[in-house]
Amino acid sequence: MTGDRIVVIGAGMGGLVAALELANNGFDVTVVERADAPGGKMREVAVGGARIDAGPTVFTMRWVFDEIFNAAGVSLQDRLMLAPVSTLARHAWSRNQRLDLFADIERSVDAIGKFAGPAEARRYRDFCARAHDVYTTLEEPFLKAPKPGPMTLTRAAGVKRMRGIKPFSKLWDVLGSHFHDQRLRQLFGRYATYCGASPFLAPATLMLVAHVEQSGVWLVEGGMHRIARALTDLAEARGARFRFSEEVTGIDVGRGRVSGVRLASGVRLPADVVVVNGDAAALAAGLYGKDVAGAVPGTKPAARSLSAVTWTMLAETAGFPLLRHSVFFSNDYAGEFEDVFRRRRLPQTPTVYVCAQDRDDGDRSGATGPERLLCLVNAPATGDTRPLTRSEIDACEQRAFGLMRQCGLEVQRRPDTTVVTTPTEFDRMFPATGGALYGRASHGWRATFQRPGARSRVPGLYLAGGSVHPGPGVPMAALSGRVAAATVMADLASTSRSRRVAMRGGMSTA
Repeated sequence: MTGDRIVVIGAGMGGLVAALELANNGFDVTVVERADAPGGKMREVAVGGARIDAGPTVFTMRWVFDEIFNAAGVSLQDRLMLAPVSTLARHAWSRNQRLDLFADIERSVDAIGKFAGPAEARRYRDFCARAHDVYTTLEEPFLKAPKPGPMTLTRAAGVKRMRGIKPFSKLWDVLGSHFHDQRLRQLFGRYATYCGASPFLAPATLMLVAHVEQSGVWLVEGGMHRIARALTDLAEARGARFRFSEEVTGIDVGRGRVSGVRLASGVRLPADVVVVNGDAAALAAGLYGKDVAGAVPGTKPAARSLSAVTWTMLAETAGFPLLRHSVFFSNDYAGEFEDVFRRRRLPQTPTVYVCAQDRDDGDRSGATGPERLLCLVNAPATGDTRPLTRSEIDACEQRAFGLMRQCGLEVQRRPDTTVVTTPTEFDRMFPATGGALYGRASHGWRATFQRPGARSRVPGLYLAGGSVHPGPGVPMAALSGRVAAATVMADLASTSRSRRVAMRGGMSTA
């Protein structure tokens, strides 16, 4: 076996990074993607002649992408135009209750002091130090590690440091020891939703997201989808081939390991290695065939992460000074997550996130007319078993846009320039998930270790993407792609008589 032929299923972030790194090391890589463009969840939607990001909207952990592009012999800044933001987000609870959070901790301290008093400002400073400790404790032994377990993580980080980050405590409870103002507790509890989890069930370690954002949030010129395009272009330059609008219907196994993939068109692609960048649940559900259905454990529907209802639109706004990122908070936060995770229904009092993609840190400088907006509310991942009715979606829309109106934002939207996406549509795009956007929900400390790693139970079959370790989010999925590529190369090297040597230009020799 030469290990030359590698098929990557899915051109999401993890698949693109794995394909790039493998092609850059001289392997014969083919990427098969059922959509007509790369990106996976990092997708664009065409609305009224404009293209709008309809997936991830926050770019953090730039160092991950600096390393990926540097490894391929190019500079990130030469491929993408990035601009740092000084205001992370604008938060609102009512027309008269607003708080901006800044990348500069001292500016946030001042803002919180004016919003909630000097004692809360001091507590915020302590919280930032705690979030920094959590991140630095977990970066090397967890985020960058292939597949740590509880014991290996504890040994690597140290017992004292692990106790200090309270991995067995709930995020909401620990936030209560930092903030007495429930609005601040709510604001920082929202970071659990970045992983598709409830702050009332997620581990306290997710406060590391606060440190990640303070370390830098960037705007990508041309939109987040440009990241996927840049990775695709670079992978092609290193020799990877892409087959868009083609669907994999099966993964073949022969002599105890993968031997190829079958396409809906009837074409069979021989492969010594297959990297699956779809949700791990699709493998377990048998969507790639019974021979690989046992490659990873399944995810019960109750363990799924959040889904969403989104409105991607061109609309005129008035009354509220939107920034690139704005959040309008529910007045019943506990009820919101009870609705989604226990009652399995749309929240009666939703929190609304708005990404205004024609804005940055400031206003639109007097600009008028429609602007590109993505509005999102949390939803249960039941798109495969209980599709939302039209009346449920309409009621959710009334509640969401009503909350924004109460906070001062008027959105004048039109049906012909609005695209609504529900958990059912997300399930169609990402099968076997019910619309879950983050894989398994990060509820409880065990969930952290229940995500599969890069290796599956089937020799030659590997995993990448937000549903596997180290977890969801753009940089995490990219890290999973790096881990998958490194694992593939390590395994091939250990089973080959002669180790492959990468050469300039993507060629290699034995």
